[in-house]
Amino acid sequence: MVSRWKLFAVSILLFFLGTTAHPTDITFEKGKITLGGKTILVEIAKNHTQYERGLMFRKNLPENEGMLFIFDEEEIRYFWMKNTYIDLSIGYFDKKMGLVDIQEMKAPSVLESRPPSYPSAKPAMYALEMKKGWFTKNKIKIGQKLRISSR
Repeated sequence: MVSRWKLFAVSILLFFLGTTAHPTDITFEKGKITLGGKTILVEIAKNHTQYERGLMFRKNLPENEGMLFIFDEEEIRYFWMKNTYIDLSIGYFDKKMGLVDIQEMKAPSVLESRPPSYPSAKPAMYALEMKKGWFTKNKIKIGQKLRISSR
């Protein structure tokens, strides 16, 4: 027999899962960027609503596709993986589009109430999220320049 406490816990979990359902009205402009000789298809996040959504709720991310976050100012950036189901790599770029930091980000467990934050090592104006290990696999190094090809 299931205890009332277990039923309560499951009800709370289902409630929170239900409240994190993703709306379909958030769209992203698409573009192409170049980094280390690789052309990458990106979705572009350039406002608060898009920053918050990012790659949440995605079940996969094709090779050489990602999300480029464009901010108005250069500062230390903090990213987290709330409602993100796939592990990602993130590259932070300064205002001159030079790569200043690369980090591997782990998708959190459903039970984590506070996923870890991934702050940039230096001030950044751009952030590029790619499939986990993409930067290493493509031999992308600190200092390399990001080029926005089209928007």
